[in-house]
Amino acid sequence: MLGQDHVLRFWEELDDADRSALLSDLEGIPYGALEGILSKGVDALRPALPPLEELEAVTLADPEVGGPQIARSRSLGDEELAAGRVAAVTVAGGQGTRLGFSGPKGTYPIEASTGRSFFALIAEEILRKSRRAGRPIPWYVMTSDATHEQTVAFFKEHADFGLEAGQVRLFCQGTLPAISLEGRLLMLDKHRLVMLPDGHGGLVDALSRSGNLARMQEEGTRHLSVFQVDNPLVRWIDPTFLGLHAAQSADVSCKAIGKRDDQEGLGNLCVHRGRTMCIEYSDFPADYASARNTDGTRRFDAGNISIYVMGVAFLDRLVRDGVSLPIHLARKKIPVFEPGHEVREPAAPNAYKMERFLFDVLPHARSVVVVRTRREEEFAAAKTLTGPDSVETCRQALARRANG
Repeated sequence: MLGQDHVLRFWEELDDADRSALLSDLEGIPYGALEGILSKGVDALRPALPPLEELEAVTLADPEVGGPQIARSRSLGDEELAAGRVAAVTVAGGQGTRLGFSGPKGTYPIEASTGRSFFALIAEEILRKSRRAGRPIPWYVMTSDATHEQTVAFFKEHADFGLEAGQVRLFCQGTLPAISLEGRLLMLDKHRLVMLPDGHGGLVDALSRSGNLARMQEEGTRHLSVFQVDNPLVRWIDPTFLGLHAAQSADVSCKAIGKRDDQEGLGNLCVHRGRTMCIEYSDFPADYASARNTDGTRRFDAGNISIYVMGVAFLDRLVRDGVSLPIHLARKKIPVFEPGHEVREPAAPNAYKMERFLFDVLPHARSVVVVRTRREEEFAAAKTLTGPDSVETCRQALARRANG
């Protein structure tokens, strides 16, 4: 089995329940990707980048200079909300470990003055926009195995923050196995593999598997406002953005900001042969990142901040067509089971986490709208406790907006 026979080493010792659990984990393995890693190494999963001369900058719609078109877009967005064609989707499977917090990241008290959590801030905005629309806007929250039960309990404790019964819909993302640096599947116990959340790109499969994609279609939902839980500056329900998307019958729309510097850790939005794509900053070669236009401006300056509107019909088409988003690898320190002992906290990265990225849906879209927004208005992600893109800088941004 691709040189992974060690996962069955204890098969004869297992009872029926443990054997079933192990088989369930084995069913979740992306065997094609694993075979590529074993035969060609990690580079087998690195994206094949187009030559620099074939890449083009994306065209940005700019709401600040759009004039009458923007006013019409906002009106159209309001109409879609009032007609019940919009739902919110929050990617919230992450834990707050890097924030020095033991719970799900969405439960972290991000607002310094009040102690309100990420979830509370989002809920308040959805409640406001629901009242304005004259109907409840459904809110789908994607959790992970590690955070689901705690998230369910948190929403119950806070009575769904005043939203209507059934308005909040929690569902769990899938998992992918972790592998050693040599490409061996890692074990959590004699009967379990190390299975980790499959990344925000797992959203498409999770919506389908949970039945929520079918539910959206039954309820007449056409557009999803999709965003990460840890960026509380997001306009979670933005009528203008929704209207720009709907007016062009786009499959996907996304927001972009100008990069702080060539190497900022944002995905790079660009176009190749008419298809919009996003190249992760770690995969973007230095000469691409530093490329300049004739006037000296950065050629690829549109940084992806993971704020999207996605068409329900588009996501359904991806599922029906059997589209599988590519796997990306990230080096991690992961405790693993070994016969006779358990490594609780490796001193150095010892494994690769497999994950999928949501921006990889872009090349499958027939029409994409990229909208310019301002960093100070919509991007203050809390990735760490201190330093750049941290709780510290996020709280400063929230305070500036509150006082502005």
